[in-house]
Amino acid sequence: MPTQTETVIDLFKQINAIPRCSKKEAAITRWLEDWAGQRGLEHNRDTAGNLVIRVPASTGFETAPVIVLQGHMDMVCEKTPDSHHDFDHDPIRVIRDGDWLRADGTTLGADNGIALALALAIVADEAAAHPPLELLFTVDEESGLIGATQLDPALISGKVLINVDSEDDDVFTIGCAGGEETRIRLGLEYEAAPKGLDFYRVLVGGLRGGHSGIDIHKHRANANRLLGRLLAELTADESLRLAGLYGGSAHNAIPRDARAIVGVTAAGKDTMQAVLKNIEAVFREENEATEPQLKVYGELLAADAVPDRVLLPAAAARAVTLLNALPHGVEGMSAQVAGLVETSCNLAIVKTANGQLDIISSQRSSSMTRLEDITARVRAVAALAGAATTRMNRHPAWPPDPDSALLARCREVYTRQFGEDPVVEVIHAGLECGLIGAKVPGMEMISIGPTLRNPHSPDEKLFVPSIGKMLVFIEALLASYRE
Repeated sequence: MPTQTETVIDLFKQINAIPRCSKKEAAITRWLEDWAGQRGLEHNRDTAGNLVIRVPASTGFETAPVIVLQGHMDMVCEKTPDSHHDFDHDPIRVIRDGDWLRADGTTLGADNGIALALALAIVADEAAAHPPLELLFTVDEESGLIGATQLDPALISGKVLINVDSEDDDVFTIGCAGGEETRIRLGLEYEAAPKGLDFYRVLVGGLRGGHSGIDIHKHRANANRLLGRLLAELTADESLRLAGLYGGSAHNAIPRDARAIVGVTAAGKDTMQAVLKNIEAVFREENEATEPQLKVYGELLAADAVPDRVLLPAAAARAVTLLNALPHGVEGMSAQVAGLVETSCNLAIVKTANGQLDIISSQRSSSMTRLEDITARVRAVAALAGAATTRMNRHPAWPPDPDSALLARCREVYTRQFGEDPVVEVIHAGLECGLIGAKVPGMEMISIGPTLRNPHSPDEKLFVPSIGKMLVFIEALLASYRE
């Protein structure tokens, strides 16, 4: 007979067998609807694709308030450079490594597949007593809280929401940062590649990456920033020509790898190799405490991959200067909450395509006016470079309520179950609570979750003992609403 923890893990593996990158949640939605249909549970979607499954109350809970258990269906799809995983077709391979679950060269998808698995396990547990439940599973969270932004509030009736998207099993989150993205587009001018150039792929990689909110203060290097510095050194030599640059793949992940395509004359090869060797030593020294696997190197392109054009030197200079001028990292700490990052910026994605340099910058702040300020600064830097900007995916902060009745109940249940007090905190990351609370006035909310490390990177891992702990806590919390 499997334990409750193993039941959750089995459900999680079933969920991970279904590809579900952001904006590609159709298959997981159908699977969840089939799961609900097999149990005779009512389910509905709104026009955005957000799904609710309604679960009747257990005996003795008929007049208890409706409780919303909430998570998101999508996941960040990141992999190591040597991984051949196809996120559109391949299942995520879950590996048991002692007390941890991890994946094989990819993100694990515990952010936020474990929320779905926990909710389903609670419903499937015939011994679990609970009020009427609404399992709210949103779409497209990871690309900017899109599902929650477009949520039809009529989809749910509950006014108590348990978000299962936090990452420490002893922490209650009661507030989060707001955020916004800025798309920057800089037009580029090209010419036919001069004869006599050998083309190289120059890479900065081996970085830890991580979540651009909760890891932004941990001194982890940003591959796009390092590539910008490297290209400033390389393009100072007129024998080298820039053909393209690429780095990062998600707005909410600190870039782990970035690369540029450069052409160099025979006379300039030794200079290029010397620059690569020297700057790798500099980067390693600067980041030795946090980036032990950092590497900088160049590899000759195969003949069929050689570009037929390069940027004009002036265009390359504008692109590299813009890349180096844009902010990244912590911009300010909170004066109200000790140790909390208030405002930050992530230089998330850079790429050349369709005759332009396309950049995504992601800004966060628990102060909406300071979010406006850092966004204005990003736009000002872009304007000075002659680039156009578009503002996207703005979402509000979730102001904390330390006097919430839900928080008091959660504290009491947690202390009774585990004999210790939980940690209560506000985080520098975006949670759907801010948007859902703005759409449903009077909604009480808290965010919890099992222990998860290194989300949004292939180093993501989930602490197995915390799965059972979280299941025990949620079931005890729900049982506390008995009439």
